[in-house]
Amino acid sequence: MARTRDQDACPGALQVHQAADGALARVRLPGGMISAQQLEALATAAARWASPAMELTSRGNIQIRAVTDTAAVADALAAAGLLPSDSHERVRNIIASPLSGRVGGAADIRGLVTELDHAIRAQPALAGLPGRFLFGLDDGRGDVSGLAPDAGILIIDDSAALLLAGRDTGVRLSMPDAVGALVTVANRFTASRGTCWRISELDDPQRLLTDFAVTARAGAMWPPVTRGPIGWIEQEDGRVALGAAVPLGVLNARVAEYFAAINAPMVVTPWRSVLVFDLDDEVADVALRVLAPMGLVFDENSPWLSISACTGSPGCEHSAADVRSDAAAAVAECRRRAGSGDEPAVGHRHFVGCQRACGSPATGDVLVATGDGYRTRDTHP
Repeated sequence: MARTRDQDACPGALQVHQAADGALARVRLPGGMISAQQLEALATAAARWASPAMELTSRGNIQIRAVTDTAAVADALAAAGLLPSDSHERVRNIIASPLSGRVGGAADIRGLVTELDHAIRAQPALAGLPGRFLFGLDDGRGDVSGLAPDAGILIIDDSAALLLAGRDTGVRLSMPDAVGALVTVANRFTASRGTCWRISELDDPQRLLTDFAVTARAGAMWPPVTRGPIGWIEQEDGRVALGAAVPLGVLNARVAEYFAAINAPMVVTPWRSVLVFDLDDEVADVALRVLAPMGLVFDENSPWLSISACTGSPGCEHSAADVRSDAAAAVAECRRRAGSGDEPAVGHRHFVGCQRACGSPATGDVLVATGDGYRTRDTHP
């Protein structure tokens, strides 16, 4: 795919995007991992210097809109440990199986998230990666691999399959070699990408595998996943995790403060939900009773899990409609139909304000606003 420029304009915490509603800052959270103190710092920054309506992204990051003081926000993020590198802050794009080490999976990959993040920041050349380049660490369940990260691994037995653009290359790695292999692939992509932003845009992605031994059958892919773990989840150690979907990915700073008050480890998932871990039954029960009335979704049958949207108007100048309002109306219609006994809509629907189709999930219908209703996008982004 030919690009007219070699660098994308993905925002970061320092390189902000000037949207219709003001500056937009995006905070990378490798593996979606965030502490209670860090989430509280983000909520405070949003309430003081931006819109309190924070947004969860399809890569497990958090962005703040309508920033009035970008320097103050950056300072607050740095103080909270959310900005460990000025030069690499846009390229720390790592998604990972969010339940790893607590429920299921073939291995605990949480340590690999930290190791990969450090390895990326230790490579000066990788500061030149496009902000859209995505790393994936899948603990064997196939959830992250189904999102087709540019360079990823999937645990198979006691080894790791190397994936490019979500496809198995046939290369098998020992666990200690996994992070080094991902960094090698990223360095080779950086040096040879031309104007490509993603590995899937290369004419010959296989050239990134020079010197890697192919020892297994290549070509396998994993089905896209459109929703994360929801509700009351029993961990293997007897404790509890709570999975809360955030409708349309809009997390109000006040609600984020309540999450932080639980004072437990958290992960923001690529499905715009929040997982809170390591709770005893009593704490989990209280947290559920407090958070559910705030509009968070703990019901795996909720129609909110099948509806998503980009920012739309008035926040985005490219949008032809207030797509979030239209998406909310679609949820209300689903509930009406279910209550009347009619068949509800089937499949995931993503409402977008323009052809760029920001934030589209890997599968489902993408509905593009035309100014006079919506049309289904012919090809998936």
